Amino acid sequence: MTQKSILITGSSSGIGLDAARGLRDAGWRVFASCRKAEDCLRLQSEGFDSPLIDYSDPESIVTGLAETLEATGGTLDALYNNGAYACPGAVEDLPVGALRDIFETNVFGWHELTRLVIPVMRAQGHGRIINCSSVLGLVGMKWRGAYVASKFALEGLTDVLRMEMQNTPIKVILIEPGPVTSKIRENAIPHFEKWIDPKASARASEYADLTDRLYQDSGPDSFELPPAAVTKKLLHALTSSRPKPRYYVTIPTYLMGFMRRSLPTRWLDALISRG
Repeated sequence: MTQKSILITGSSSGIGLDAARGLRDAGWRVFASCRKAEDCLRLQSEGFDSPLIDYSDPESIVTGLAETLEATGGTLDALYNNGAYACPGAVEDLPVGALRDIFETNVFGWHELTRLVIPVMRAQGHGRIINCSSVLGLVGMKWRGAYVASKFALEGLTDVLRMEMQNTPIKVILIEPGPVTSKIRENAIPHFEKWIDPKASARASEYADLTDRLYQDSGPDSFELPPAAVTKKLLHALTSSRPKPRYYVTIPTYLMGFMRRSLPTRWLDALISRG
């Protein structure tokens, strides 16, 4: 049986790294891409194929995919779009440049890579495109407007792509984790420092709690799960003959999904605002 191949983005840590290791253990040939050359070298030392793909660099998307296809002889069974970042801050304090930057990575880069992969999957007669969204693609939370906006956009694009691909052999799937152990908090710090000036904000007094959470590791969040919980759902999405359109991961995602469908908007806003 021919070994199946998957391209995973954002593989340097967290969800992407666990997915790369878990799928390799399950017999897949994993192309574990990263946006930094030093992370690619580290994964190559673990025995992975690790092309350089930075979603904010269109040329790297083209060359990283080309490197992957050259290694497989022109085929690719699955794409797992995963790499993303957050930029905390009140919506009124977010410069347009901050939104442009986060959409470049969290939405536009995913879209470009997906568009390049679809013809490959059409030609070979099968394929799965799996996008790692978030519970924040279902509901919004204060101070997370940039990330929420990017995930809402991703959810919309993925839903429409899934419907458009219904009559093709390409399956399109969403995974929606809640709190999962990762480096997203510490990776958000440079973006916060670049774009947000808390002292100049009309909400200056409210930023203390946000910066405390951002700069101090206070341990796991409530209901936080390890990245392996996401990998488990990813494996089902890849191997099921009839995969679900979306996979929830963690109790908060199930709760928020239910409440989004069931509660009036004002009630949901009040519950989320209480934390």
